[in-house]
Amino acid sequence: MLVSPVQTASRWAGLVLLSLVLAWGLEAVHLPAAFLLGPILAAIVMAVGNARVSIPRWGATSAQGIVGVMVAAALPATLFQEILLDWPVFLGGIVSTLLVSSALGWVLARSRALPGNTAIWGSAPGAATVMTLMSDSYGADMRLVAFMQYLRVVCCALATTAVAHLSGNAPAGAGGQDWLHVASWANVGLTLALALGSATLGAVARVPGGTLLLPIIAGVAAKMGGLLEITLPVPLLAFAYATIGWSIGLRFSRDVLRHAARVFPRVFASIMLLILLSSGLAGLLVLFAGVDPMTAYLATSPGGADSIAIIASSTHADLPFVMTMQVGRFLLVLLVGPALARLLSSSPRAAAAAE
Repeated sequence: MLVSPVQTASRWAGLVLLSLVLAWGLEAVHLPAAFLLGPILAAIVMAVGNARVSIPRWGATSAQGIVGVMVAAALPATLFQEILLDWPVFLGGIVSTLLVSSALGWVLARSRALPGNTAIWGSAPGAATVMTLMSDSYGADMRLVAFMQYLRVVCCALATTAVAHLSGNAPAGAGGQDWLHVASWANVGLTLALALGSATLGAVARVPGGTLLLPIIAGVAAKMGGLLEITLPVPLLAFAYATIGWSIGLRFSRDVLRHAARVFPRVFASIMLLILLSSGLAGLLVLFAGVDPMTAYLATSPGGADSIAIIASSTHADLPFVMTMQVGRFLLVLLVGPALARLLSSSPRAAAAAE
């Protein structure tokens, strides 16, 4: 059915307004990734209400490029040095969490709760936004992956905050972000050019996940080489988060929501078990590597690295250790995630679950 320009404009206005209301509401109760979750929820409401809009391809590509260089900016400059100095501890912690999460994803696929590929990507312990975007490039159901990933982010953030309070490491309230401050407009322009150029190259080259992966690689190279101080103003990040959120949410339908509701108990149980098993891995770090309990818990938490970073920075945890473990796991998932998803979802049991 054709939609008039007036209807299109009114739908966009409604989507933007609802996204802002939901995002600020989630931010007010200190939920992580509020400016991504708000637009996702708003887009789902619009899609289910048959008031869809179309996200231009250039908009989605630009947003993924911005998120890619943001990930590169978050990588500690001493990442590889930290890993080399204490590689057995990092390797053990990173690989253990990945194996546990992959096993739980395989169990979900085997139970026929979700298609195999979707269950594996939804359980992957990398950055939620990156895992959701990459899953679409490898044939998984992006909508259900997003449902699993962001449910886990919220659960882990709540659990981590509770542990911090109980252990006497209660995080201080985070101050509001300065939306108007920009250290260098020249760096903003160069950062944006790097993000858009590498994302466009990834799209043209048709590399799976290339619109996200190439900006990460380019950003890391520019940062580690001292060529560019990656600078992303808050409004630019908000645009990227909102665009990605809308791209995800607008794919939902009543049928997808009904399926998500049916599998919620099993997905939620899987998340709780993953949190419990990750806590056990943290205990092993305390016992055998002498890591303090709060640092070990945060380092092995399967939640979003951004929310973990916020909590860790306001506690007495060893922030470099925590972020090196989190980012190391994220990089490992980027490297082996596609092959692991293919392997686990191609087993006879998982393949049967996908049918």
